[in-house]
Amino acid sequence: MNKKSGFVAIAGKPNAGKSTILNSVLGQDISIVTPKPQTTRNRIFGIFTKENVQIVFVDTPGILKPRYKLQAFMKREIDSSFVDADIIVLVIDASDYNPEVVMEILEKYRREFSKHNVFCVLNKIDLLKKDMVLLIIDDISKKYDFSEVIPVSAKSGFNINELIQTLIRYIPEHDFYFEDDIIASQPEKFFISEIIRAQALRMYQEEIPFSVYVEIDEFREREKGKDYIRAGVILEKESQKPIVIGKGGVMIKMLGERSRKKIEDFLGHEVYLELYVKIKKNWKNDEEFLKRNFYKTSVPTT
Repeated sequence: MNKKSGFVAIAGKPNAGKSTILNSVLGQDISIVTPKPQTTRNRIFGIFTKENVQIVFVDTPGILKPRYKLQAFMKREIDSSFVDADIIVLVIDASDYNPEVVMEILEKYRREFSKHNVFCVLNKIDLLKKDMVLLIIDDISKKYDFSEVIPVSAKSGFNINELIQTLIRYIPEHDFYFEDDIIASQPEKFFISEIIRAQALRMYQEEIPFSVYVEIDEFREREKGKDYIRAGVILEKESQKPIVIGKGGVMIKMLGERSRKKIEDFLGHEVYLELYVKIKKNWKNDEEFLKRNFYKTSVPTT
């Protein structure tokens, strides 16, 4: 039986559920999900392999108009994912369906979309009544020229298998790009950083804005005993530092405990995690900082 393998770019507005769809497809959390928009910053490569099929999913940042250098980098991540894609999956939040927004995205990427099969994946249908979902599907089918329109609920897993099977029909014949036991292409340090950042965003919610970054200074694997991880929580303002640390260090201790448990689940063994807080003013516009911490991690390792 000939092998089939290809790249599928997952795109959409912030909070449409792109990362949740990827995690649901893979059956494992490799892309962080929080209620905050713009959680995803880099392209995240998630690899689905079953029998003779391998699909390399590329989770992208939310589509937006860049206001600073980090967001300009995020836009380039989206654009780059379209270049190499065999299929583009445009995720639409069914609970917030707006035909004008869909048209705006299609116009924005008209040239890129014209070169690919483009699926419209209507997510969060669990939040709507069936009649409303059917009306939206009918409206999309009449107004836009998508290769497929597939309603799903990534949160519950509804219709995710149907999405996978439909993608497989469009995936070209090709040898696998990755070994069949690999689920993600970024290094472990990248995912450890993302795990800590996810916990920070969940814990501090509105108190700490989008501009938090986690830098792994040291990751030492030990044959005996716990692995050692030292990580810095990078903030933009001095006023944010006492919030993250908390009175008597209680908050950063809690962040460390929650992150450590998630990291241990991810790595499959115990770790010793040391956290500290560092201020890097306006890092979102610091070209050298972005090059050092973002550009390299967005490239897949085959």
